[in-house]
Amino acid sequence: MAPSLSPLARALETLTREGELYERLPEAAVRCVACGHRCFIPEGRPGICKVRFNEAGRLMVPWGYVAALQCDPIEKKPFFHALPGVQALSFGMLGCDYHCAYCQNWVTSQAIRDPAAVAGVERTAPEDLVDQARARGAAVIASTYNEPLITSEWAAAVFRVAHSAGLLCAYISNGNGTPEVLDYLSEHLSFYKVDLKSFRDRNYRALGGRLQPVLDTITRLVRRGIWVEVVTLVVPGWNDSDEELRDIARFLGSVSPDIPWHLTAFHKDYKMTDPDDTQPPSLVRAAAIGREEGLRFVYAGNLPGMVGDLENTRCPGCGALLVGRSGYRILSYRVTGAGACPECGRPIPGTWRGGARHAQESGPAAQAEARRSDPTAGPPGGEPGAPPA
Repeated sequence: MAPSLSPLARALETLTREGELYERLPEAAVRCVACGHRCFIPEGRPGICKVRFNEAGRLMVPWGYVAALQCDPIEKKPFFHALPGVQALSFGMLGCDYHCAYCQNWVTSQAIRDPAAVAGVERTAPEDLVDQARARGAAVIASTYNEPLITSEWAAAVFRVAHSAGLLCAYISNGNGTPEVLDYLSEHLSFYKVDLKSFRDRNYRALGGRLQPVLDTITRLVRRGIWVEVVTLVVPGWNDSDEELRDIARFLGSVSPDIPWHLTAFHKDYKMTDPDDTQPPSLVRAAAIGREEGLRFVYAGNLPGMVGDLENTRCPGCGALLVGRSGYRILSYRVTGAGACPECGRPIPGTWRGGARHAQESGPAAQAEARRSDPTAGPPGGEPGAPPA
């Protein structure tokens, strides 16, 4: 066993198997391609994420367990254009390739890096997770809580079974991807939420990453026809200047003006306790900037009932209310079965309960409109499911 692994990582030794997202190198070294770090890993050493490690020239990766499991509305992920109102079974493992000071899932994501973060694990199999999703009436199964890119082999195994059962699959991710991992996942993924944490590389480096791989991931996902929604946690004094918010909006608009941009409120958490909590006017200001830059769907979250109309989806053509929300609750739903506005007939990008899926535009040339049957469509609404495992 690799001598550099932490006690928790050693305890997880049996919950691994050889991965697929790596290259063999001379002298028993490997190159991992699961995330944008592209770690060079000598024999007996782990990668930056601490959960992928080199054992005798083979890259061993997490397998066969969950550290968190919950079923709740898909709006909580957040996805607003992905079957609004349905339930999503969310599962997570341990570890992350970043070390964000404000992480809200630090108990799982930082469990191997931070001795204060200790999460239990439960052995399971892909079939068990899919059975739970179906028993709880979930239409979507999502990899989240830790960074899913670093546990992509396990997620792909779960997603293969999920697809056979008629479920759609999602990643809730920091977006620090590679072309190789996106190629590996593309046939399984329907939805991908990316945290675009900042538009300043210095901020990303403070979190343990780089900006460019995240921007590249967003672009590649849209080009592949995977539905993308982007979240920016607005942190006072860190990433909330008009200039930086405008840079983010301009970038998203250059990829596709149909990418939903979620602006969420920071609150003191984990190791970041200095900035003030984000106030509603800051989110309203940020949303106005996004709309000024041509984004068609801009939302404000984490402050239900305090941000005016910014929780709702409206037609960008005629302004008709399409989906009314309060927090994670769907109050009204008017998107047609063909995925269009009931007032003016304009197609609304996303995956809707009627089954129509409209691809996001990629730059000036719109992608061909894709349509996918949705056998899992059900009534909107629903209550959160079981607590984390």
